[in-house]
Amino acid sequence: MQTYRLALIGFGNVGQGFARILCDFGEQYEKDFGARFVITAVSDLQKGSVYNPEGLVPADLLNAVEVSGSLEPVAAPFKGWDALKTITESNADVVAELSFTDLKTGEPAISHLKAAIKAGKHVITTNKGPVALAFRELTKLAQEHGVTIGVEGSVMSGTPSLRLGTEMLHAAGVTCIQGIVNGTTNYILSQMDAGAAYADALAEAQAKGYAEADPTGDVEGFDAAGKVVIMANLLMGGNITMSDVDRQGITNLTVDDIKSARARGERWKLIARVEKAGQGVKASVKPQCLPVTHPLAGVNGATNAITYTTTLLGDVTLIGPGAGRLPTGFALVEDLLALHRSLK
Repeated sequence: MQTYRLALIGFGNVGQGFARILCDFGEQYEKDFGARFVITAVSDLQKGSVYNPEGLVPADLLNAVEVSGSLEPVAAPFKGWDALKTITESNADVVAELSFTDLKTGEPAISHLKAAIKAGKHVITTNKGPVALAFRELTKLAQEHGVTIGVEGSVMSGTPSLRLGTEMLHAAGVTCIQGIVNGTTNYILSQMDAGAAYADALAEAQAKGYAEADPTGDVEGFDAAGKVVIMANLLMGGNITMSDVDRQGITNLTVDDIKSARARGERWKLIARVEKAGQGVKASVKPQCLPVTHPLAGVNGATNAITYTTTLLGDVTLIGPGAGRLPTGFALVEDLLALHRSLK
């Protein structure tokens, strides 16, 4: 049995989803994979910080946050550590960076990951910022310090879109990747396809928690652009930045546009796309009309999907959740099990 001690930097939806998974499936993972995952430290900017070298009980963490909104009630010998102290001074073997996403600077996540790597700790993250903005630098640093980086949750949550491309389909000759990688805009377009006006569809998305109070990052395509950069660089050998993505959001689409497409047997979707172009790649995020027979055209609501176009297999489409507490928490499990397999 191999034990992995974990420090969680951030305990929002993803961290709590992961803790819930350990409550429900931790013993099963020990039996099935011979891997025990023990949370020893949690540091959250709003909820506080706890560290117990012997391990924290996931249910205790969840109960404390549910009852008080804070980690303060959790019994632990060390409290009040900030993120960097938790990263460098806890006994964690693996640091899970789960702080808020910033696609302009990647901070504070990039600094957190660098500190963990320099301390000789493996890192996993669901945070798009550092993967879109600094993945090559972080990978080089990790190689220098003999540790690994897991980033499955940065695109399509726990649906294994990245691992499918890097491990399963790479040898099939991937020439193009396109997908629906933002659930908020897909929900809005699905509602518009059912007859709702854009403003009403957006309001409903906000009411359901799919869209933020300021939805700009989603509806103007910035979130999808960050993910297309990740796909380009990790899956197709690109070296692009956010500014290289030809980006257009959905705010100019009207109900008439939706109706016209439907009359033609087509459906509007916000498509993130990356394809080989000469020695590099070409990347875009744009609303596109797809024939209703296209696999991506039938993906509705907040669901995500990705289609790999390959030389040997043709098109391969993967459909699954792109957000959510448990799905994104499960992405951490995927990265931890990949680490476990590599160390074995």
